[in-house]
Amino acid sequence: MDPHIGFSIHVRQLVTDAAHPPRAADIHELRALQKARGERDASAAEERAASLSHTLASRTRRAGPRVIWGEGSQDYAPGSPRTTADRTSGFVKAMSDAGLRPVVVYHNLSTAELYEKALHYEPSSHIVAGGALATISGAKTGRSPQDKRIVREPLSQQDVWWGEGSHNYEMDERTFSANRERAVDYLNHLERLYVCDGYACWGPEARVRVRVVCARPYHALFAHNLLIRPTEEELANFGRADFTIYNAGAFPANRFTSYMTSETSLAVCFSKREAVILGSQYAGCMKQALFMLLNWHLPRHGMMPLNSGCNVGPAGDVALFFGLSGTGKTTFSTDPKRRFVGDDVLGWGDSGVFNIEGGCYAKCIGLSKEREPGIHAAVRFGAVLENVTFDEDSREVDYDSAAITENTRVSYPIEFMANALVPCVAGHPTNAVFLCCDLFGVLPPVSRLSQQQALYYFVSGFTAKAAGTEAGVGQPEPTFSPCFTSTSLVWHPMKYAAMLADKLERHGTEVWLVNTGWTGGRFGTGSRMPLEYTRAVVDAIHSGALAKAQYQTLPVFNLQVPTACLGVPSELLLPSSSWADGEAYERELRQLARRFVANFERFLDGGGYVKPEAARSIAAAGPTL
Repeated sequence: MDPHIGFSIHVRQLVTDAAHPPRAADIHELRALQKARGERDASAAEERAASLSHTLASRTRRAGPRVIWGEGSQDYAPGSPRTTADRTSGFVKAMSDAGLRPVVVYHNLSTAELYEKALHYEPSSHIVAGGALATISGAKTGRSPQDKRIVREPLSQQDVWWGEGSHNYEMDERTFSANRERAVDYLNHLERLYVCDGYACWGPEARVRVRVVCARPYHALFAHNLLIRPTEEELANFGRADFTIYNAGAFPANRFTSYMTSETSLAVCFSKREAVILGSQYAGCMKQALFMLLNWHLPRHGMMPLNSGCNVGPAGDVALFFGLSGTGKTTFSTDPKRRFVGDDVLGWGDSGVFNIEGGCYAKCIGLSKEREPGIHAAVRFGAVLENVTFDEDSREVDYDSAAITENTRVSYPIEFMANALVPCVAGHPTNAVFLCCDLFGVLPPVSRLSQQQALYYFVSGFTAKAAGTEAGVGQPEPTFSPCFTSTSLVWHPMKYAAMLADKLERHGTEVWLVNTGWTGGRFGTGSRMPLEYTRAVVDAIHSGALAKAQYQTLPVFNLQVPTACLGVPSELLLPSSSWADGEAYERELRQLARRFVANFERFLDGGGYVKPEAARSIAAAGPTL
């Protein structure tokens, strides 16, 4: 017997049971009872539908797909798509203008719904032990800075740092429009797509509305984690977005189009406030697109974007942590003894600092409960694990595996961090820490910087690459990434330096250079600075003990080094004391100094934001040969 027929007979039998009257005539009605519908304001729903249709319209065809809300009719699509503007008006097929094919637009689905879609439609999606969703991004497992493009157009071309040393490669407006059409046409040809609306910037004076349009459930869940999640009331009145990101990453860019060098393209147009992703399904492209948009937008409104982590102590003291990959920025930002504000991208305005994002996107290669307990605990239901390997039977994740990539990642809402400070806003920083990993072993574990030195090391953005970390890197190499985020910078580094100088002067922030790299010799001879020593240094910065310490001068770099720091052996504070070969230390010291000086020469003109004499004054705070 058909089980559905059997169910109907059973329901009819229950009619005589007065205590438990039937509430469904068949299995379809029973399933309908399983999901409760919230009340919606009709006018707000219609406005939201119009907003989504506008977003999905192409430049040449004004009509986008019609968006409807609620449960689709049985002949519309399998599953339970959220469809139209008026729950009481019946259900209408949403039609794409591209060939009038049915297309379902899933708008701001919950985490659970996105899990369902990912598991149903993507064979590469799995639930792993702990409840996180594990998936793969495809061939691209990292960012592609050489494929990033910014439109050169009248509104913003004077703001953008073009030319030597910049990672800003230009594109004209026509080519951007062609890429946007390619992305929108691809998205409109799909049977289903996903839209996530949310906010960027926790600071009320900076908050902007962001819309992400994408083709994969995991990208929608990533966007849900990345953005600040709106309340139901905020979502109902969201309106049109200030910034829109079109993620058509599964569809390649046309390599024969002007300005294209590969199948991958991340293009941003500031006048249209849009970003288009083609040829890469790596979720980090959406994060980079958003930070680029805000790197241009915030300075125009007097706020400084920061590639930095932040936390707040029990006494309300705020600390910033700048640093490139492998320097310890996430480790120190997520200190469990302090309240966590953010680990990567911030803004600094008149009221203090604020997180730009609503979540975290952390590296998880080598992740362990012992080393990173906060992040480890955050890998649970709602988190997205990207490109990790797991055991087929137990579903336990192998965080040490680099079988797919060394750049394994996890994204999760910031509330998943037990010590998160929500809303993610704080006052003006008491301390700012510049983290570097000096593989040459010549920089001290901590130095106190003057304001001019702070600007010098901020613009330099120094760390080093170890042999074997990248193809072709055989020996340690210094890396200079201006403002600690060269691939996401929009304005000239001296623009950000001028903003930093103003903030340091107005708020009296102390700045420190902390080396988490090698001691007792260069990479291959010496050893990595023990983490407990660096933690002791950072604790002494937080407590104010280092601000009161006695100092000595490091030759050549002219850095002020404390003579003592609780928890750190005194012989490590001045690096020359820990080297067995004094002459070898002197050679390495001067060689690194020459690299610093050569790197800074490109900034001596001030970039139009700092007068040349002021730029030379900043350069004078660097090493002297």
